[in-house]
Amino acid sequence: MSNFSGGRRDDRRNDRDDQNEFIEHVVKIYRVAKVVKGGRRFSFSAMVVVGDGKGRVGAALGKAGEVPEAIRKAIERAKKDMFSVPVVNTTIPHEVVGRLDAARVLLKPASLGTGIVAGGSVRAVVQAAGYQNILTKSLGSNSATNVVWAVLDGLRQLNTVEELASQRGLEIAEVL
Repeated sequence: MSNFSGGRRDDRRNDRDDQNEFIEHVVKIYRVAKVVKGGRRFSFSAMVVVGDGKGRVGAALGKAGEVPEAIRKAIERAKKDMFSVPVVNTTIPHEVVGRLDAARVLLKPASLGTGIVAGGSVRAVVQAAGYQNILTKSLGSNSATNVVWAVLDGLRQLNTVEELASQRGLEIAEVL
Protein backbone atom coordinates (compact mmCIF):
# COMPACT_ATOMS: atom_id res chain seq x y z
CA MET A 1 0.00 0.00 0.00
CA SER A 2 1.58 3.29 -1.03
CA ASN A 3 1.14 6.69 0.59
CA PHE A 4 0.61 8.39 -2.76
CA SER A 5 -2.94 9.76 -2.92
CA GLY A 6 -3.11 11.17 -6.41
CA GLY A 7 -1.61 14.63 -5.95
CA ARG A 8 -3.96 17.04 -7.65
CA ARG A 9 -7.07 16.39 -5.57
CA ASP A 10 -5.08 16.83 -2.31
CA ASP A 11 -3.63 20.10 -3.60
CA ARG A 12 -7.12 21.49 -4.15
CA ARG A 13 -8.22 20.42 -0.66
CA ASN A 14 -5.20 22.19 0.89
CA ASP A 15 -6.01 25.39 -1.02
CA ARG A 16 -9.52 25.28 0.37
CA ASP A 17 -8.19 24.85 3.94
CA ASP A 18 -5.95 27.90 3.52
CA GLN A 19 -8.87 30.05 2.40
CA ASN A 20 -11.08 28.85 5.25
CA GLU A 21 -9.22 30.29 8.25
CA PHE A 22 -12.51 31.74 9.54
CA ILE A 23 -14.78 30.20 12.16
CA GLU A 24 -18.29 30.07 10.69
CA HIS A 25 -21.41 29.36 12.77
CA VAL A 26 -24.89 29.08 11.25
CA VAL A 27 -26.96 30.43 14.15
CA LYS A 28 -30.46 30.08 12.73
CA ILE A 29 -32.22 29.22 9.48
CA TYR A 30 -35.66 30.71 8.90
CA ARG A 31 -38.18 29.37 6.38
CA VAL A 32 -40.35 32.16 5.06
CA ALA A 33 -43.56 31.59 3.10
CA LYS A 34 -45.10 34.01 0.63
CA VAL A 35 -48.69 33.21 -0.29
CA VAL A 36 -49.36 33.53 -4.01
CA LYS A 37 -52.24 32.54 -6.31
CA GLY A 38 -51.00 28.96 -6.77
CA GLY A 39 -50.12 28.31 -3.12
CA ARG A 40 -47.08 29.13 -0.98
CA ARG A 41 -43.62 30.09 -2.21
CA PHE A 42 -40.90 29.24 0.30
CA SER A 43 -37.61 31.05 0.69
CA PHE A 44 -34.94 30.86 3.36
CA SER A 45 -32.88 33.27 5.42
CA ALA A 46 -29.79 32.25 7.35
CA MET A 47 -28.19 34.05 10.31
CA VAL A 48 -24.42 33.42 10.23
CA VAL A 49 -21.56 34.52 12.50
CA VAL A 50 -17.99 34.62 11.14
CA GLY A 51 -14.79 35.25 13.09
CA ASP A 52 -11.08 34.54 12.95
CA GLY A 53 -10.77 33.49 16.61
CA LYS A 54 -8.20 36.26 17.14
CA GLY A 55 -10.35 39.32 17.84
CA ARG A 56 -12.27 39.88 14.60
CA VAL A 57 -15.97 39.03 14.26
CA GLY A 58 -18.94 39.78 12.01
CA ALA A 59 -22.48 38.56 11.42
CA ALA A 60 -25.01 38.77 8.61
CA LEU A 61 -28.38 37.60 7.38
CA GLY A 62 -28.49 35.98 3.92
CA LYS A 63 -31.69 35.34 1.99
CA ALA A 64 -32.26 33.01 -0.96
CA GLY A 65 -34.56 30.38 -2.43
CA GLU A 66 -32.33 27.54 -1.21
CA VAL A 67 -30.66 27.02 2.18
CA PRO A 68 -27.04 26.58 0.97
CA GLU A 69 -27.27 29.73 -1.15
CA ALA A 70 -28.67 31.71 1.81
CA ILE A 71 -25.78 30.49 4.00
CA ARG A 72 -23.19 31.35 1.32
CA LYS A 73 -24.60 34.88 0.93
CA ALA A 74 -24.62 35.40 4.70
CA ILE A 75 -21.00 34.24 5.03
CA GLU A 76 -19.83 36.59 2.27
CA ARG A 77 -21.62 39.54 3.85
CA ALA A 78 -20.40 38.71 7.36
CA LYS A 79 -16.79 38.60 6.16
CA LYS A 80 -17.21 42.10 4.69
CA ASP A 81 -18.77 43.43 7.91
CA MET A 82 -16.12 42.10 10.33
CA PHE A 83 -14.73 44.40 13.00
CA SER A 84 -12.02 44.12 15.67
CA VAL A 85 -12.75 43.54 19.35
CA PRO A 86 -10.29 43.76 22.26
CA VAL A 87 -9.20 40.43 23.78
CA VAL A 88 -7.48 40.88 27.16
CA ASN A 89 -6.14 37.63 28.69
CA THR A 90 -8.72 35.52 26.78
CA THR A 91 -11.65 37.62 28.07
CA ILE A 92 -13.27 41.04 27.61
CA PRO A 93 -11.74 44.13 29.28
CA HIS A 94 -14.87 45.19 31.21
CA GLU A 95 -18.56 44.46 31.81
CA VAL A 96 -20.99 45.69 29.16
CA VAL A 97 -24.66 45.36 28.15
CA GLY A 98 -25.48 45.12 24.45
CA ARG A 99 -28.96 46.06 23.26
CA LEU A 100 -31.10 45.70 20.17
CA ASP A 101 -34.86 46.20 20.35
CA ALA A 102 -36.10 44.02 23.23
CA ALA A 103 -32.96 41.86 23.34
CA ARG A 104 -30.34 42.72 25.95
CA VAL A 105 -27.18 40.71 26.59
CA LEU A 106 -24.90 41.14 29.61
CA LEU A 107 -21.23 40.33 28.95
CA LYS A 108 -18.88 39.99 31.95
CA PRO A 109 -15.15 39.23 32.07
CA ALA A 110 -14.25 35.90 33.66
CA SER A 111 -11.09 34.54 35.28
CA LEU A 112 -8.88 31.98 33.56
CA GLY A 113 -10.38 28.50 33.50
CA THR A 114 -14.02 29.63 33.61
CA GLY A 115 -14.72 28.86 29.96
CA ILE A 116 -17.56 30.27 27.88
CA VAL A 117 -20.76 30.49 29.89
CA ALA A 118 -23.28 31.40 27.20
CA GLY A 119 -26.35 30.19 25.34
CA GLY A 120 -26.45 29.12 21.69
CA SER A 121 -26.43 32.33 19.67
CA VAL A 122 -24.32 34.27 22.20
CA ARG A 123 -21.83 31.38 22.33
CA ALA A 124 -21.48 31.42 18.53
CA VAL A 125 -20.50 35.10 18.49
CA VAL A 126 -18.15 34.87 21.49
CA GLN A 127 -16.33 31.78 20.14
CA ALA A 128 -15.95 33.31 16.68
CA ALA A 129 -14.45 36.45 18.26
CA GLY A 130 -11.85 34.34 20.07
CA TYR A 131 -12.86 34.71 23.72
CA GLN A 132 -12.17 31.68 25.92
CA ASN A 133 -13.34 32.91 29.35
CA ILE A 134 -16.53 34.97 29.55
CA LEU A 135 -19.79 35.09 31.49
CA THR A 136 -22.98 36.10 29.67
CA LYS A 137 -26.66 36.45 30.40
CA SER A 138 -29.32 36.95 27.76
CA LEU A 139 -32.08 39.26 29.02
CA GLY A 140 -35.38 40.09 27.37
CA SER A 141 -36.07 38.76 23.88
CA ASN A 142 -34.74 35.35 22.90
CA SER A 143 -34.98 35.94 19.14
CA ALA A 144 -31.71 34.47 17.81
CA THR A 145 -31.18 37.25 15.28
CA ASN A 146 -31.76 40.09 17.75
CA VAL A 147 -29.59 38.39 20.39
CA VAL A 148 -26.68 38.14 17.91
CA TRP A 149 -27.02 41.84 17.01
CA ALA A 150 -27.21 42.72 20.74
CA VAL A 151 -23.97 40.81 21.44
CA LEU A 152 -22.25 42.59 18.55
CA ASP A 153 -23.50 45.92 19.95
CA GLY A 154 -21.96 45.04 23.31
CA LEU A 155 -18.65 44.04 21.72
CA ARG A 156 -18.52 47.33 19.79
CA GLN A 157 -18.78 49.22 23.13
CA LEU A 158 -15.64 47.57 24.55
CA ASN A 159 -12.53 49.69 25.12
CA THR A 160 -9.11 48.73 26.41
CA VAL A 161 -7.42 50.78 29.14
CA GLU A 162 -4.99 52.17 26.53
CA GLU A 163 -7.84 53.35 24.26
CA LEU A 164 -9.68 54.93 27.19
CA ALA A 165 -6.53 56.75 28.36
CA SER A 166 -5.83 58.14 24.89
CA GLN A 167 -9.47 59.29 24.50
CA ARG A 168 -9.31 61.16 27.80
CA GLY A 169 -5.77 62.44 27.28
CA LEU A 170 -4.52 60.77 30.45
CA GLU A 171 -1.78 58.35 31.42
CA ILE A 172 -2.75 54.68 31.81
CA ALA A 173 -1.93 54.81 35.55
CA GLU A 174 -4.37 57.75 35.99
CA VAL A 175 -7.23 55.75 34.40
CA LEU A 176 -6.64 52.76 36.68
